[in-house]
Amino acid sequence: MSLSASLAAEAVLPVPIPVEQEFEALDTCHREVLATLRDMAALVDHLDDKGVDAVARRMASDIVRFFSQTARAHHADEERLVFPGLLASGDAELVQHILRLQQDHGWLEEDWLELSAQIDAVAQGYSWYDIDALRQGTAVFTELYKDHIDLEESLIYPEARRQLMVRPQAGEARARRARSRDARS
Repeated sequence: MSLSASLAAEAVLPVPIPVEQEFEALDTCHREVLATLRDMAALVDHLDDKGVDAVARRMASDIVRFFSQTARAHHADEERLVFPGLLASGDAELVQHILRLQQDHGWLEEDWLELSAQIDAVAQGYSWYDIDALRQGTAVFTELYKDHIDLEESLIYPEARRQLMVRPQAGEARARRARSRDARS
């Protein structure tokens, strides 16, 4: 496909709409977030009972890797795939919810940055963590994430899926472009 044809194809789809497989990946990531939040609470309990040992180090390492990589990529995917179409919908209430979720992404990142230093220290075998701050931070982080996921799954994803059903060609066009780019690579 020529550059001009590719740009013309992009012009046809000004606002991305995720295809169903992308929603499945987003839903799967939400389940992984919830499991990792449970692991984080278990890590705090483990540290309180046994301190830093091989089990704590492995748990901490997995948690750091997940929230520093997978969860950040998930938020970027939502910002790129789900939110733009809904922001362009003209529905003021929906737009306010999206703006709140975008703000949540910032708060979740800030909370993670505070938690990650201590959890990463555990992963490295250090015991300078503050168990009370870790317990409190984990509780706040968990509640914010659960509330965030609940809003996405109860309102945002269903509305984005509805848009996909109304404009199925949009998701199909993007999938074709992705296949075309993959074929050239």
